[in-house]
Amino acid sequence: MAYFEHEGCNLHYEEYGHGAPLLLVHGLGSSTLDWEMQIPALAAHYRVIVPDIRGHGRSDKPRERYSIAAFSADLSALIEHLRLGQVHYVGLSMGAMIGFQLAVDQPQALKSLTIVNSAPEVKLRSRDDYWQWLKRWSLMRLLSLETIGKALGSKLFPKPEQADLRRKMAERWAKNDKRAYLASFDAIVGWGVQERLSRVSCPTLVISADRDYTPVALKETYVKLLPDAQLVVIADSRHATPLDQPERFNHTLLDFLASADLHSQDH
Repeated sequence: MAYFEHEGCNLHYEEYGHGAPLLLVHGLGSSTLDWEMQIPALAAHYRVIVPDIRGHGRSDKPRERYSIAAFSADLSALIEHLRLGQVHYVGLSMGAMIGFQLAVDQPQALKSLTIVNSAPEVKLRSRDDYWQWLKRWSLMRLLSLETIGKALGSKLFPKPEQADLRRKMAERWAKNDKRAYLASFDAIVGWGVQERLSRVSCPTLVISADRDYTPVALKETYVKLLPDAQLVVIADSRHATPLDQPERFNHTLLDFLASADLHSQDH
């Protein structure tokens, strides 16, 4: 368990294994615990660095406006602090948005980019978009984090044999700082770098669950905008693919990382 400071904020991160540096970045309302099923498999081959984003987990939760660009700057500072050089970056949901931001701002910082169940923008365009957003925004302010965690758990892990995952989700969600959680949600809405995707120079893997919140078709659309990208669809999975299909996910990721390592040796 380690901390480093960036712009007056203490940020928590963990390190495992040895080898080329690999950054695992969690989603909204989560923490390093998102990756418990990945760390052992990945740390056998890589130096795995798992941060808690500002406002999450064991990192400080400053009372301020959050932004994807600021989250990305925090991670950039962590890369510098640990003198990692080029890193493999793996992000889930909001963590992947931060990865997109880093990849368009500092393409040279990444050896590879893996995007899990995410998108390069969250723009409200139609009347329905605004309505859905308002509904979510209001519910998040009205409901307790425990209630939200329970609802999310049953949505993400609906099978009878996933009771343990449901319980963990509800428990972990309840531990969030509500203000920081809402500030992070607000940071996502309206964010986007889709028009700059041609700047992403590293090999990119986009992993989509077949039952993610957004359709596979959305991922197919932006994969075409990336210079060197492939899409893998994981069956019988929802938004938390690393937790509900860990073996398939780890296998897919390790295959991709091995080919990205070869690619960087050729260059």
